[in-house]
Amino acid sequence: MNVFFADEQMDPVDSSDLVPLADLVMRAEGLPEESEVAIVFIDRDEIAAYNEQYLGKAGPTDVLSFPIEDGSPGEPPRRDPEGPPVNIGDVFIAPSVVRDNAARSAVAFEDELALMVVHGLLHLLGWDHEDDDEAVRMEARERELLGSVGKVRP
Repeated sequence: MNVFFADEQMDPVDSSDLVPLADLVMRAEGLPEESEVAIVFIDRDEIAAYNEQYLGKAGPTDVLSFPIEDGSPGEPPRRDPEGPPVNIGDVFIAPSVVRDNAARSAVAFEDELALMVVHGLLHLLGWDHEDDDEAVRMEARERELLGSVGKVRP
C-alpha cells in the first residue's frame, strides 16, 4: 500500500502510528497491494473553507474525504492490470478540531485521531452513515479496525 502523508498545519502532531493504521485499513478492506491514498493534516480555517466549498456546510469539521474511485462496503475498487494503481482519494483532517472533539468527549486525542483516519478511509471506500442502519454498520467496522491495533472507538 502507498500511503502519502503530509502535515500542512502549524500544530505538529505525532503521526507515526497513522500510516501503518491506514495501511491496515486498506488491506483489511481488500484493496490491491499497489493502492494509493493521501492523508493530509490541515488547519481549522482550511477545512472550514473546504467544508463550505464542497459540502455547502459552514464552519470547520474534523475530517473530509474526497474519493477518486467508486467503491462500496466490501467491494473495493479493483485495479485494471493495464492501468495505473488504484488511488482511492484524499482524506483531510483538522487536528485542532479533532483535539476539541476529543476534549469534549473526554477521550484521548490519539484515539480520536485514529478514528478520523479510519472513518475517512472508510468513506473513500463507499461506507456511509446517512441513515441509522448505515451508521451502525460503519461504527461497528470502525470498532473492529481500531480494536485490531489496540484502540477504542470513542
